Amino acid sequence: MIQKRAWCVLGLTLSASLVRSVPAAAQSEPGPYARIAIMRAIDGHAVEWEEGYIRHLEWHRQMKDPFKWYSYSVWASTEHQRWIIYATFGHSAASLSNPLLPAEDERDNLVNVLPHAQFLGNWLYEYLPALSRGNAGGVPTPVLRAEYTTVALIQGASKAFEAALAAEQSTLKAETLWYRLVVGGEQPRYVRLRPRPSLAVIVDERADQSLPDKVNGLISKITVETLNLRPNMLVGITPQLPR
Repeated sequence: MIQKRAWCVLGLTLSASLVRSVPAAAQSEPGPYARIAIMRAIDGHAVEWEEGYIRHLEWHRQMKDPFKWYSYSVWASTEHQRWIIYATFGHSAASLSNPLLPAEDERDNLVNVLPHAQFLGNWLYEYLPALSRGNAGGVPTPVLRAEYTTVALIQGASKAFEAALAAEQSTLKAETLWYRLVVGGEQPRYVRLRPRPSLAVIVDERADQSLPDKVNGLISKITVETLNLRPNMLVGITPQLPR
């Protein structure tokens, strides 16, 4: 997947044979970590950006990348509309440290994506099962829509925030995945992902969108966006499409 240059320095110094020697088991080892990133097209490059990104994803398929890559376009947002969020979930730290062929990945990225894209963020999150309703690894169901909530807290509020959400965990009615920021930005920060099959379901469940009242004083900023899954921009994932 598209690599931030800081993630690729080591890979660029290794020979292709050494990189290829990384065991597939290490590359796909399960764990609680998710990499979530966001990019947008450079002005006037929207068509070239999308075509290049699709070509880059095809490289991952041809190389049999063991990582499963999600891509969502931001549909409803104050500032990110039409941007792409791309992500991979359910990894150990070791597997994220050993991506598939990072030097070759970067070369393909340089040709197909970087001339047309601007990267706006690249984060490492940890899945929090005690706050969530979903599978153990925090891998979202690949349905067509998702509600994506970003929560920034005041300093020192993490323990109280997590305790309040854990106390409400048993009341969650549908898939609700919470992640805590580990690397890549100002902390404390959390993301909640609620995959849903349609926009109508998201609207119907808007009463469930609110967080417990007791956390209101802990939050410095909260943003709620709606995402559209991009079925033509997935790797290793079969989307659950309506019949």
